[in-house]
Amino acid sequence: MTPTISTDMPAHHILLDVDTGVDDAMAIMFAIRHPEIDVRAITCVDGNVPLPRVVEHTCRVLDALGAPQQIPVAAGASRPLLESPRDAAHAHGADGLAGIELPASERPVSELHAIEVIRRAIEESAQPLTLVALAPLTNVALLLRMYPEVAAQLEGIVLMGGSAAVGNATPVAEFNVWHDPEAARIVFESELPVRMYGLDVFDRVGLDEAAVAHLTASTDPLTTALGELLGFWLRDEDGVPGGPEVARIGDAGAVCSLVAPELMDIRSLPVRVETSAGPARGQTIVDRRRGPGEDAEHGLAEIGRRIDVVLAAQEEAVARLFLETVAAEV
Repeated sequence: MTPTISTDMPAHHILLDVDTGVDDAMAIMFAIRHPEIDVRAITCVDGNVPLPRVVEHTCRVLDALGAPQQIPVAAGASRPLLESPRDAAHAHGADGLAGIELPASERPVSELHAIEVIRRAIEESAQPLTLVALAPLTNVALLLRMYPEVAAQLEGIVLMGGSAAVGNATPVAEFNVWHDPEAARIVFESELPVRMYGLDVFDRVGLDEAAVAHLTASTDPLTTALGELLGFWLRDEDGVPGGPEVARIGDAGAVCSLVAPELMDIRSLPVRVETSAGPARGQTIVDRRRGPGEDAEHGLAEIGRRIDVVLAAQEEAVARLFLETVAAEV
């Protein structure tokens, strides 16, 4: 059953941390448009594309939404904690935003570093804030290390990253965690409540070709742009139609889990991030066993901290929630 969108005052006051490519753009659309979400700031980090382009994309999307100028946008880390940056622009089109045409933005960008913007937002808020991280976790890890007492005031962290199954950056590692495993480990091992919306769920929630075509044919510019973003996922690696059968809503699913957790199968499970060199680097090892194994029997267990893991979603209902929130014409 699809939940009814409330018209009450926002129930979720959030900070968004993004590396805006195709899926982050859709997540920003959902977060700005949903009446139960109050976006206090959007911070940017190197990831899908280099940091200057992340900031540019974010501002263009906010302008297309008519988002209030009062929402600060800030640039953060331009590289992972230890390694050189390795973007995923090839997976988001030549420009990193599926080639959609959005006007250049003159939206002001904060002179403060993203970490300072997050710190101020937390300290000045009368309500507890949730940090929704849809990118490599470099900014979040820096916050936890630089201002642990401030970070402790967060209601929790909802993140798109990791996987309880296969990876995409490597056979076992999802891109956001693989891009900066040390940062991810800091976040996953923090004392804050963490919810992981992983690649295995990310890949299954989306729209079919007919629904995307309907959006693209809209007379509403934002709905058309949404259709073009979704349609990008239906192309193969050469940009030719005939790719996956589902146009994924991607990172937006993690934001949906914030307002409609009843549409998700969420379990408390031990999760550990692999940071050692080798083919497993960046893997989120999710322990779904019902009891201890031989590793525990022989004193070799390295069990991660328990966090909330989204293992599945009511896919059609989540996609409908996304559409009803973002599209002018459904």
